[in-house]
Amino acid sequence: MALLKKRKHEKSEQDSEYFQCYSDVSIHEEMISDTVRTSAYKQAIQSNSALRGKTVLDVGAGTGILSIFCGQAGVKKVYAVEASSVAQLANNVVKQNGMEGKVEVINSSVETAEIPEQVDAIVSEWMGYALMYESMLSSVIYARDKWLKPGGLMLPNCVDLFIAPINDPTTENRLDFWSDVKRMYGVDMSCVRPFAQTCIMNKEMQVCSVYPEDVLSFPAKFASLNLNSVTLEETAKIYGTFKFRCFGSSFMHGFAVWFSVIFPGEKVVNLSTSPYGEETHWKQTLLFLNEEIQVEQDTEISGDITMTPSEINHRHLHVLLNYSIGGSMCRTKLFQMGS
Repeated sequence: MALLKKRKHEKSEQDSEYFQCYSDVSIHEEMISDTVRTSAYKQAIQSNSALRGKTVLDVGAGTGILSIFCGQAGVKKVYAVEASSVAQLANNVVKQNGMEGKVEVINSSVETAEIPEQVDAIVSEWMGYALMYESMLSSVIYARDKWLKPGGLMLPNCVDLFIAPINDPTTENRLDFWSDVKRMYGVDMSCVRPFAQTCIMNKEMQVCSVYPEDVLSFPAKFASLNLNSVTLEETAKIYGTFKFRCFGSSFMHGFAVWFSVIFPGEKVVNLSTSPYGEETHWKQTLLFLNEEIQVEQDTEISGDITMTPSEINHRHLHVLLNYSIGGSMCRTKLFQMGS
């Protein structure tokens, strides 16, 4: 019983810390200025005629822009639930846009919110880096199970996860630097390279932009989630396999992970964080090998990936990667984002 109380207390502290992050303007500026993200939500909401005259729950409403999009789309009522103190700003945005009678801001977590009716649709921008880092998916699932009418709409309603092997020119240049010191200054420091490799290619996941020319094979979709039916248990362990055949000769430094979400409607909207599309604030998430490996045309890479929440902080992310390159012995590496 004491252990259970301790875990609940720790979770509450972690949630408070998470919500506090959203009380600063910077994160909202970053999200709203991401035109790929924000325009996709606007298009998905305002082009979906099924929302007109309906009730909507906005989970994690932030400054309220998605709720305003819903109001502009002709919904009957929006319950904008926001746990952080930025809810007051959302109230101001609602008033400034003349939506007081249509959008009701509720300053609460969705798990403790009091909503007076079942809703026809749920909208939320819940995705984090690598999809699951600091994501609000558990809150969205809670809201769906408690407040969404049978057959109601989820926006978005489907998500796909992708992985691909990559060359990282920045890492390659940083490692090569130690061999160039002799040419630059007359001092041979190439012996530092292994140490640099250990420091740079570590277990921390990195959020970086990957360019199409640095992707070494066609990507593989390793998991899909149907938000109409996915359970908390299923999201606690996301698993998939992959197999690649390399395009050509290159150093391989690791893998990149990204996601796309799908919005239903007369015109399906796809919000992708792929390196082949316009950059978003999510960019891509890099998982570095322990060392760079030379691959050639048709080198085969295979393995599996498991994504789980950290046992220390449920909003942080762990990724377990098993992989084999060119038929070599299978290797395993555990990555983390956060604790």
